[in-house]
Amino acid sequence: MKKFFINYHLRILFIVGIALCGILHLGLKGEAASPEKQAPEWVISEWINSAGLTLEDLQGKVIVIDFFQLWCPGCNKFSIPLMEKWKQKYIDRKDIQLIGIHTVFEGHSQQTPERLRQYVKEKNITYPIGIDKYISSQRLPETMIRYHTRGTPEMAIIDKNGRIRFQHFGGFNTAVAEELIDTLLTEK
Repeated sequence: MKKFFINYHLRILFIVGIALCGILHLGLKGEAASPEKQAPEWVISEWINSAGLTLEDLQGKVIVIDFFQLWCPGCNKFSIPLMEKWKQKYIDRKDIQLIGIHTVFEGHSQQTPERLRQYVKEKNITYPIGIDKYISSQRLPETMIRYHTRGTPEMAIIDKNGRIRFQHFGGFNTAVAEELIDTLLTEK
């Protein structure tokens, strides 16, 4: 009986240890990115509200990217309204660019470009929206792979020198992110 309890407790400790490692890993992965990491170029199959943009085109601007999906509840309740708020706040600034990247990693038959165009029109989204290039032989779309995003919504803030200064999956303290944007806008 004593041996059973020791084995049982060791198994519980092992499971708790693995769970804690997972929690720590998830907690750290979504925090602000290293300020030395250069942003990779996105790979877009189609643009809405734009003829197309590259990181080179936007050099010297702060870039805010919202990785989203049509049917993502967090996108519809958090990131898309936040992007609209920031669009209004920074409307007169020429040194910031908001971009949405529709990064579909599930439900491809429902989250089509046609439905996305309709969604953008209904929501009155006027900033550029790129459709992340999906290659059917890959599990994930190309830009999602390049940015190591974990899902949607995920936001990235890139400084004027093309470095990722913030990247976070899910909700976050928007005041802290907005303060970072304001600081980056003052940098040369």
